Amino acid sequence: MRTTLQHSNFVRGFLFVAVLTAASPEFALAQRVAIDIPENASARTYGSGWDCDRGYRLASGACLPIKVPAHAHLMDVHYGSGWECDRGYRVMGEGCTVIDVPKNAFLDFSGSHWTCDRGYGNVDDACVSIDVPKNAYLNDAGDGWVCDRGFREAQGSCAAVLVPVHGYATNVSYGVGWSCDRGYRAVGDACVVIQLPANAYFNDSSYGVGWKCVRGYRPADTLCVEVKLPEMAHLDYSGNDWDCDRPYRKGRERCVL
Repeated sequence: MRTTLQHSNFVRGFLFVAVLTAASPEFALAQRVAIDIPENASARTYGSGWDCDRGYRLASGACLPIKVPAHAHLMDVHYGSGWECDRGYRVMGEGCTVIDVPKNAFLDFSGSHWTCDRGYGNVDDACVSIDVPKNAYLNDAGDGWVCDRGFREAQGSCAAVLVPVHGYATNVSYGVGWSCDRGYRAVGDACVVIQLPANAYFNDSSYGVGWKCVRGYRPADTLCVEVKLPEMAHLDYSGNDWDCDRPYRKGRERCVL
């Protein structure tokens, strides 16, 4: 009786696998892929196929061991050499060589390069003290210097900026190192008063004539003249010209359909 029952269960199991295989090609493929997995490899958790185990890489259809040199460690990537140098070492040929960090320097965040301490600059792979001249200070990076306000760099030192009458010192990293007071404009090395026409106001821009016309007026040489609006028109966004009302369009100083 037991033998008959075991035979019956075996037949049912065989039929179940046969039906599942016929109904699901993926099942058959999975079985075949599992059989084809080479040594030192594992089936992928998701999808079909396989990957080489950690410490091995695919070469000629097989998973061969990665040769990790001294002072290096494995990387969890499927490209490149499969290893990288330890902190404080850099790649040299097929191995890793120690990084020679000079005096007054430190390894940077990558661990494969070095940077000079603040107040030192890289000169021929050595960190040399930065000589900060009078009226100057170290920059934010600490590898150079900047002149104080009111001074500018001149042949390795900081010379005082000559600010004209009606002017004031500015940032010397750009420009001449000074700007004119409101109501004045730079002409050569001097600040001259701006002649403000009627219906205008001073403009703080460092370029142009130094003034702008108020809304409803437009510049004409040294004057501000009233903007003449044709029929079906209005002042534009600048306030110094006009646009046509919709659906009219500009045409020879008037608005036409």
